Amino acid sequence: MPAHTIYLYTCAVTSVHKNALGWYSMISNLFWRPRKTVVPALALLAAFTFPVFAQRSRPEPAWAHAAWMNKSLSADERADLVLKELTLDEKIDLIHGEGMPGWGKPKPNYYLGNGGAGFVLGVDRLGIPIIQMSDAAYGVRSSAMNGRYSTALPSNVGAAASWDPEAACQYGALIGRELRAQGYNMTLGGGVNLTREPRNGRTFEYQGEDPVLAGTLVGNRIKCEQGQHVIGDIKHYAVNDQESGRNEVDAIISKRAMQETDLLAFDIGIRIGDPQAVMCSYNAINGDFACENKYLLTDVLRKQWNFKGFVLSDWGGTHSTIKASAAGLDNEEPQENFYGASYKKAVEDGKIPVAELDEHVHRILRAEFAAGLVDNPVSKSVVDVEGGLDTAQHIEESSIVLLKNSKHLLPLDKHLKTIAIIGDHADMGMISGGGSAQVDPPGTGNPHWLEHVWFPTSPLKTVIAKAPTARVEYASSADVAAAAALAKRSDVAIVYAQQWTSEGMDLPNLSLPDNQDALIAAVAAANPKTIVILETGTAVTMPWLDQVGAVAEAWYGGSRGAEAVANVLFGDVNPSGKLPMTFPKSEADVPHQTVVQPPPHSESASPVMRGEDAKPSFAVHYDEGVKVGYKWYDAEKKPVLFPFGFGLSYTTFSYKDLQVSSGSSTTVTFTITNTGKSAGTEIAEVYAALPAAAEEPPKRLVGFTRVKLAPGESKSVSVAVEPKFLSIFDEAADGFKLVPGSYTFMVGGSSQELPLTKAVNLN
Repeated sequence: MPAHTIYLYTCAVTSVHKNALGWYSMISNLFWRPRKTVVPALALLAAFTFPVFAQRSRPEPAWAHAAWMNKSLSADERADLVLKELTLDEKIDLIHGEGMPGWGKPKPNYYLGNGGAGFVLGVDRLGIPIIQMSDAAYGVRSSAMNGRYSTALPSNVGAAASWDPEAACQYGALIGRELRAQGYNMTLGGGVNLTREPRNGRTFEYQGEDPVLAGTLVGNRIKCEQGQHVIGDIKHYAVNDQESGRNEVDAIISKRAMQETDLLAFDIGIRIGDPQAVMCSYNAINGDFACENKYLLTDVLRKQWNFKGFVLSDWGGTHSTIKASAAGLDNEEPQENFYGASYKKAVEDGKIPVAELDEHVHRILRAEFAAGLVDNPVSKSVVDVEGGLDTAQHIEESSIVLLKNSKHLLPLDKHLKTIAIIGDHADMGMISGGGSAQVDPPGTGNPHWLEHVWFPTSPLKTVIAKAPTARVEYASSADVAAAAALAKRSDVAIVYAQQWTSEGMDLPNLSLPDNQDALIAAVAAANPKTIVILETGTAVTMPWLDQVGAVAEAWYGGSRGAEAVANVLFGDVNPSGKLPMTFPKSEADVPHQTVVQPPPHSESASPVMRGEDAKPSFAVHYDEGVKVGYKWYDAEKKPVLFPFGFGLSYTTFSYKDLQVSSGSSTTVTFTITNTGKSAGTEIAEVYAALPAAAEEPPKRLVGFTRVKLAPGESKSVSVAVEPKFLSIFDEAADGFKLVPGSYTFMVGGSSQELPLTKAVNLN
């Protein structure tokens, strides 16, 4: 067993119980001894650690046979039975958090937390467990601080490049398993805000710019996450499209634009994933903060979508008691500024009806039953380290997008004589996204807020392993001349370029930082066989594109990103990823020339800390409306660097025989053929142009599918199109409607490569 694997397993095992840390310290000193010593050491560790799994026998609790423990009852029925037993104080405890590390003065119950982002007290006398929450966007956060280990999956926008609902399911299931193993039963991941502003620092946490793609993927993630008996969350609801002034910005947008873009993504995700929680966002929408916005929380979420779970605020995103409660906010996080003593008093004074409080409590209890928290209590266990690494690598391999491959430079010959590896940290690791999504890399401790973090997955070492007879040399970006000189004397140069993004900030532009554009240009001038691997959280501009031989977008690759990239570089994996967002030529082409900034003010005056009089202090007007992402570039006739849905393969595909059947439903059928010499997977995309009377952008994505094909193989493919995807939102009727007329369906390999078209009349 490799030493690094032993180390990761030990980190995982020690997470079982704090008492195991002492054994870890003793055994870890043996890990670097000969193998015959290591194996007995592991056996000794197991002998002393695994008994902590045994549950101490104790008398059967009084609630064991209570009516609400009857699993044949619905979650609603069970919640109602518990609700009848609760005191007012117990109800109030359920509608707010009990704090988190570093957030305000610790509360008396703070010791009951699991070290995560927060927790909600249970009702022990009734068998209702504590809800232990963890930030888990691309892996479980804060593991190092708690003596634990977590797998880092590829970033969410990276995984979205796979266009693969099955991979999204694997993504969610892995996070669900690791949450439970570490003592958590609720995730705070599930981001699905559309890429309306590509400079948004949290773009890497989301699923791209199209609601059909994003909603489908986040829904499948949540469905399989909750399959592990954790409460799934979808966020940030809604129109949370920039970090600058996020606590006080007012998003001004029409109902039609919201419904056809951001809200459609949430709608699809909720229908597929059935999450038991929705997190409302910091920002205001059309004057009302999201966590006290009746249109969002009641009119849309509850009435239009029939959402049954509970709504919790983003951390510090609650601004009122009576207004927020009436609007539909069920739970304040992470403390009780508004949903504690002040809420209780409002109930006692008759300002908040008891029935309204009971609705909030019912939704939270229902979520615990529906997600299986009551029937499947969390018991800490050992994380499957190797299984997690394999899953992370598999997803990254299907998410890498090959953007350029001149003269078939890729895949590389494993018998090359000399290879240059260039770029900061390319000898040691690959970068990850920051903020509350940050996963701790093994062996480095708990990162500070907004600290750049690299995972120990080494591009240099993986290339050496793939080309064992080659002379592989490394140069950082510190000396551009030296890097160019190394490239010149090498058969091929591979530049690993980075763009760090994080919660709490937006990018000033879409250029690569730290003079990397100049580095790439110099290396390419020295050796035209230059390959650029992009480790980014969003789109980047590429002034050097015409000079290099190949470009691949690897996003934030996770715990085994370098291994996945190496497999693509050397042809062990045929790239199949496609862009979930447009890469524009420059910032001048995006809808907003700059990210709108908040007015100057002191930090203490932030609405997060204000009382009931909190108001948004500035606005962003989303006048582009429904024209998000590729729809904007299409409608405005702006050429792009790489279009939405674009991605190359080491083989080629052709399309033919388009048929569209309409009636009560619409199905698009066509044939795909692998016309190349290697097996590959094509992501086939289906778009529709609506009648002119709909006043929509030129086309919209209405379906997609992944098709695996052997060389020369053909397959007939059918894609069912949901009626809502062909409809527009009618504000007057307050609902979606189909505009009668001619609909043109288009099929192909990207939003700008659609060889098949067919018009049909729909009524």
